[in-house]
Amino acid sequence: MTVGLVIVSHSARIAEGVVELAAQMAPSVAIVAAGGTDDGGIGTSFDRVQAALAKAESGDGVVVLCDLGSAVLTAETALDFADAPERIRIADAPIVEGAVAAAVAAEAGEPLDRVVAAAEPAATAAPAPTEPAAERAEPATARLEIALENEHGLHARPASELVRTVTGFDASVTVDGVDAKSLLRVLALGLDRGALATFEATGPQAAEAIDAIGALVRDRFGES
Repeated sequence: MTVGLVIVSHSARIAEGVVELAAQMAPSVAIVAAGGTDDGGIGTSFDRVQAALAKAESGDGVVVLCDLGSAVLTAETALDFADAPERIRIADAPIVEGAVAAAVAAEAGEPLDRVVAAAEPAATAAPAPTEPAAERAEPATARLEIALENEHGLHARPASELVRTVTGFDASVTVDGVDAKSLLRVLALGLDRGALATFEATGPQAAEAIDAIGALVRDRFGES
């Protein structure tokens, strides 16, 4: 099971389009559109949002993304009537970029809070508790500088493949200084084909993470 997503838009076509795009990155995640009014007009529908929440819930929770303020109000009203509102979160995120980032995080098996954090561009991880200096061990580190030879660089699908790969390791990983587990930050780099990317990892599985990234890049992110 994975965290599900609900896309609430004033337009049914917009909601369906966002679902189609996000589903390309996360085929196993339940992503449900709740766009337009009950009669097919522009607006939002409490009944549609409520039904979408039920459909997207697999037991791990649901993240809701909305396009405009009144869509948030409709989602909040539906949340008030939900059987388990504690398992539903409305992300403060752009509907398209947030949905794609959340979908990738959900596909990687991340819990509800981490999926919400992936969708929200301003979110930052909480600092790890510090140890006394005498007890602090030097963390393992690894580094890789490599050219991106795949057609699409680190855009869309290749970026999502990178995020999925690094999420599986107990290591903090960056690409050109940004968190490689954040799809939004990776996409913002705008790295195209031929760009020289620098990957750095710190943590117990730093070397394994860098090895996996190297294999992914050399395989051109699965592109033919």
